[in-house]
Amino acid sequence: MKIELLLLFLVFAWDGYFFLRYIIGLTRKYRTIQWNPTVSVIIPAYNEEENIESAIKAALSQDYPVSEVIVVDDGSEDKTYERALRMAQEDTRVKVIRIPHGGKARALNEGIKVARGEIIVTTDADSYMAKDAVRRLVERFYSPDIVGVGGQIRVVVESFLTLVQDIEHLRIAMYRRAKELEDLSLAPGPLSAFRREALDQIGGIAESIVEDYATTKLLKKVGKVVYAPKAKLFTRMPITLKELWRQRKRWFIGDLNHLEPKDYAILMLSDFIAFLDVILPLLFIVRGEFLLLGAFFGFEILTMLPPIIFEGGSIIEALSFPFILIFLAMFYLGIHIYGYLTKLNAKIFK
Repeated sequence: MKIELLLLFLVFAWDGYFFLRYIIGLTRKYRTIQWNPTVSVIIPAYNEEENIESAIKAALSQDYPVSEVIVVDDGSEDKTYERALRMAQEDTRVKVIRIPHGGKARALNEGIKVARGEIIVTTDADSYMAKDAVRRLVERFYSPDIVGVGGQIRVVVESFLTLVQDIEHLRIAMYRRAKELEDLSLAPGPLSAFRREALDQIGGIAESIVEDYATTKLLKKVGKVVYAPKAKLFTRMPITLKELWRQRKRWFIGDLNHLEPKDYAILMLSDFIAFLDVILPLLFIVRGEFLLLGAFFGFEILTMLPPIIFEGGSIIEALSFPFILIFLAMFYLGIHIYGYLTKLNAKIFK
């Protein structure tokens, strides 16, 4: 009993720390500035014929005057290019570039080459920005040393698995407001804004499978990167577990290549907490300690109520969170073990 209480206390301490930081973060001054820089929106696209038009329309419909929307077709094999061209014929602000397939980072850099805006907003073709997203990004450049701003990513809910991912991103939004409001570790690829001169300083978007993380690290060498939780984007995510596994495996292995030694301590501790998130409920059920099980579930639901209210969500997401937490913990433990073994194997046989 004593060991279970100790382990439960560790989980409560970990989640409670971020919960309290989040509550404190809600009271912090949200610094903004009113200014009117020219803005170029860049949308890289590869085989996105079903989504490209909605992404362009969302960029054109912003309540902030967007100077141009640059679509870079990355060698699509479907009708993406043709549909983007049709949008260009309807609105002169839309420009379409077609290049051989070379990946997202290269496509973004091709768009940056022709962009004229003082601020470069990057988004994804399978996503759409909220109507005020660009304005909310721009207003966070409140100081000349801020070179990048990242927005809040939410998931278009189409199935149980996408609901899981939306809850996951809601938790990420909670963490970022709690810890990274003024020092963002990752300006997310689907919705970020950068000073043009800062991108020129670092040589453009980093060529990496995790280009957003790698680019953020480079930008932080020349200035600050901050978070804009009021700038929201809705993205489409994998709808099958197989697709999700492939995506997150690729992301994690890419992240490992950019981690600094000090980052591994936090990563290992978070993996240990994830292990406890899985094992403790099972242990409570097996031993018939339903009071402790109820405490675990109740505490996790409580920590989700404020972000549901302030970031936007549903009570269903809060009530289902303990179950989603256990699923995500098991899923990411599998991803991380695979990533660690892959990296270790690469070192051994290097």
